[in-house]
Amino acid sequence: MDFVIFILAIASLIWGADFIINQSERIAIKLNIPEFIIGATLIALGTSFPEMAASVMATINGKTDMAISNVIGSNILNISLVLAVIFIITNSIKPDRDFFAKDTTWALVPVMLFILMGIDGKIDYFDGVLLLILMVAYILFLIKEANGIVVEHIDDILKNEFSWIKTIAMLSVGFVLVIGGAHFTVESASAIARSFGVSEWVIGIILLSFGTSMPELVISVSAALKGKADMAIGNIIGSNLSNITMVIGTSALIKNLPIDLTNQMVIFNVATMTVATIMLIYITANKLYSRPAGISLLILLAIFLKWTIENMFI
Repeated sequence: MDFVIFILAIASLIWGADFIINQSERIAIKLNIPEFIIGATLIALGTSFPEMAASVMATINGKTDMAISNVIGSNILNISLVLAVIFIITNSIKPDRDFFAKDTTWALVPVMLFILMGIDGKIDYFDGVLLLILMVAYILFLIKEANGIVVEHIDDILKNEFSWIKTIAMLSVGFVLVIGGAHFTVESASAIARSFGVSEWVIGIILLSFGTSMPELVISVSAALKGKADMAIGNIIGSNLSNITMVIGTSALIKNLPIDLTNQMVIFNVATMTVATIMLIYITANKLYSRPAGISLLILLAIFLKWTIENMFI
């Protein structure tokens, strides 16, 4: 029964996030915000919303291990699963954007800061504030990137059909679905952990992160198949940054998040997230957007899952 509740709760999270993304986009178009900013911020932030809801709810309920492991697992999966699938199913990926020159800093810096902040055994309120400041810096960077870009198209039909009452109502439904989904996701995941005799960290790193990474998978694969490689890859980089800065940052404002960097499981998971990020940087630096690169990422995913499953009862 707990598995059924978990699946339904994850579905509620994803549907709620989709409502919020769609209605936020409508508001942005109504206010004449450039589509570049809409895509670079709303999509990345929106697909991180399930992680944020689940981690914040876990923190409120005192399940801080699950809050952190959810983020680490999601970041690993975004690269080793989502990007791998994109590279394997698409024949040719030729992004217009130089991700290595413009975006690798935003992929690596949050990971390095997270590790540095966790050395004292916790991510505290001050750390959370710093992470959120980094998120603001990223948004300012995107706004600067958009300067000079001509807004060639704004959906006039969508703008003319816009209704504040309908949009606010849909946003409200989205937030209800997300908040309710987050609550039942965390509670059912905890029950599953207890029934199998494994830690909440393990459930967060595998089960919860798989569920909350589904929006990134669906949106990025869809974008890649439509030839929008920049959106697909940019979504992963933006989502991973949002997971660490916004999700962990917000959770740390609520309660200190203990993290034991001497624990074997934690060390392996953090190391895997770091290796995945370095592999992403190497791929973008050498423009290796190909099936062999996708296969190498899947190998990392297999190692991650094998080790985690073998050691989940330790």
